[in-house]
Amino acid sequence: MSTSGQPQFRYTQTPSKVIHLRNLPWECGEEELIELCQPFGKVVNTKCNVGANKNQAFVEFTELSHAISMVSYYASSSEPAQIRGKTVYIQYSNRHEIVHNKSPGDVPGNVLLVTMEGVEAGDVSIDVIHLVFSAFGFVHKIATFEKAAGFQALIQFSDVETASAARTQLDGRSIPSYLLPEHVKSCNLRITYSAHTDLNIKFQSHRSRDYTNPYLPVNPTAIEGIMQPALGPDGKRNEPESNVLLASIENMQYAVTVDALHTVFSAFGPVQKIAIFEKNGGTQALIQYPDITTAAVAKEALEGHCIYDGGYCKLHLSYSRHTDLNIKAYSDKSRDYTIPNPSLIATQPSSGHPAAPPVWQNPAMSAATSAQAPMPGGQVPSWDQTMNARPGFVSASGSFPGQNFAPPSYPQYSAAAMPVGSSPMPHTGQISPNAASMRMPHVSPGGASLPGQPPYYGH
Repeated sequence: MSTSGQPQFRYTQTPSKVIHLRNLPWECGEEELIELCQPFGKVVNTKCNVGANKNQAFVEFTELSHAISMVSYYASSSEPAQIRGKTVYIQYSNRHEIVHNKSPGDVPGNVLLVTMEGVEAGDVSIDVIHLVFSAFGFVHKIATFEKAAGFQALIQFSDVETASAARTQLDGRSIPSYLLPEHVKSCNLRITYSAHTDLNIKFQSHRSRDYTNPYLPVNPTAIEGIMQPALGPDGKRNEPESNVLLASIENMQYAVTVDALHTVFSAFGPVQKIAIFEKNGGTQALIQYPDITTAAVAKEALEGHCIYDGGYCKLHLSYSRHTDLNIKAYSDKSRDYTIPNPSLIATQPSSGHPAAPPVWQNPAMSAATSAQAPMPGGQVPSWDQTMNARPGFVSASGSFPGQNFAPPSYPQYSAAAMPVGSSPMPHTGQISPNAASMRMPHVSPGGASLPGQPPYYGH
């Protein structure tokens, strides 16, 4: 019995040449364990800092008799085993040898996991990676991605021997500076083995490459390079442009629906798809245009502007890495305007946000639509050609100089029924391209509005 009243041994256990030590002092090292055990025989293996509190260890002797000798001595001794003055409890282990399990990164394989330190995604192209590693053998596939550890790549070789040779030669070394952009000082490689054996590459692009399949589809970004970062005049990286905008919406006091976003963003060109989602406690949306030019115009015009007066629903825009949104459902959170299916139009559920304040409506449009005869349910009134002679609404001068838009060539859609105030500009049916100037939202940071009516946009 120990001085603390806790037994040091389990007498019913089967003897083993591996002994288990408990209640060790903090960060007990291998030297301290060997010093305690060596008087009883030769120690061939140890395993320290085991358990949740890192206060256990295993010691393996060459012979079973050595372990029995140590356990028997302390079982009959009045002085317990101690390390740094702390009582250590000893017992036989259930294991008969100590096995150090290797981590997945230490088990040799034909796929390497490469972490590139000191760079960001796009600083090192996939062609440079291929050039560096193909010096050791045929590279089958490469896939690059970003993780918390940084910019990484999976590189698949034909066999384990080739991968091992590449790891031995390149781990800890740097990519030659002449292969890197001027703003990158160095790129150190940290290489381990991956648990993968065969990478699944779906298409050729600037992010992934399969050198064994020449018939694999090519992603347009692999040719056009639209996602590759460029440097501006100030030496800083320019934001890679895309035809898809990512909108972050601040100060959400009113509902922002798909129809509201479509009204706002379609003023600059045809909107193909919209998806609204919640992320990090805020509301965000993806808006897809047919080309980058249209997206760039919309981004420049709308950045920092508010959908509603009073600074409500402020837009912050950036380019998305997406190029084609996958819209699977027609709902209040997503819409695909490239599918002209009127049967999809349905009433949207109301949002949990309060109704938006009333917005300005075009008097000419309101008068024209009110003068038309009522139409049967589900039908859209035909366009009155005489409307061309009627006065239309023109954006305030100086709002956005040079912002003249050609009549859209895409089909128009009748609006879905919406709760009052959920969309900043209600639809009145099918709109002719000639009415583009009348449905253009008033985009002016501090433009005047009618008494009692907020401007459509404001800071």
